[in-house]
Amino acid sequence: MIDLQHLAIIREVNRSGSLTTAADRLCLSQSAVSHAMRRFEQRFGVSVWQREGRSIRLTRAGSYLLALAERVLPQIEHAETALEDFASGRGGVLRIGMECHPCHQWLMRVVNPYLQAWPAVDLDVTSAFRFGGLGALLGHEIDLLITPDPIERPGLAYLPVFDYEMVLAVPSGHPLADKRVATPSDLNGETLITYPVTPERLDVFTRFLVPAGCLPKRHRSVETTELMLQMVATGRGVSAIPDWLIREMPWGNGLHTLRLGPEGIDKSIHIGLRDEDLETRYIQGFVDLARKTTNAPA
Repeated sequence: MIDLQHLAIIREVNRSGSLTTAADRLCLSQSAVSHAMRRFEQRFGVSVWQREGRSIRLTRAGSYLLALAERVLPQIEHAETALEDFASGRGGVLRIGMECHPCHQWLMRVVNPYLQAWPAVDLDVTSAFRFGGLGALLGHEIDLLITPDPIERPGLAYLPVFDYEMVLAVPSGHPLADKRVATPSDLNGETLITYPVTPERLDVFTRFLVPAGCLPKRHRSVETTELMLQMVATGRGVSAIPDWLIREMPWGNGLHTLRLGPEGIDKSIHIGLRDEDLETRYIQGFVDLARKTTNAPA
């Protein structure tokens, strides 16, 4: 069997040209090096090197093994470093599940400084677990869950990141633009534009319309915030949307916003993670940075 020690010896002997120096660098005795290589040569029936005076010349078999050592040993050394990083929390793969449709704009402000601060960590962001993120987190398919609707479960922790308010966006000149607070009945004759989420998961339905026994005239869904605000701005409907998105999106300029009911609909973005990962350094590093990168400036 070819042992990594044999490859290390061949590489060091080639670098130094001396068994004695190679043994010192490998923290071995010269006799141990000579014995290991003699047994190797006997096992495979080949000579690894030949002496020419005080120098050592690799044989054809030795040159082949040197090439193998130059390929394999750096990979093993890298793997050892990576495992040390994993053990210490300095490196790994951070898998993030998004259960918050409009949070991508915010997340991008976190990702760039995080990747610079943690170069040994790979990042994977997916929306495939949207509205099924709890199972993915419990099943170790993701490490962090970005969600506005935390669901408590044993073994999970939810850390608040920033607060915001859901507001109703209407175009300039709309009959509701003169109001500061919308009532559920105000939407009876409106087209309500939302993200592609079932009404059971939308606060404008569960916390505003349904308790009052009201529904919009029509419910449309679109994928992106930009398109949603463009449609509102051009009079194609109204939308319940986080207030911070109105402030930061170009199409939010010129729109009028109303509070949804006298008390409003207050929300918070949370990061969900498993209790066992609370002390993992690169995960905690993301949480700390996310908390510093709060909602968009006014």
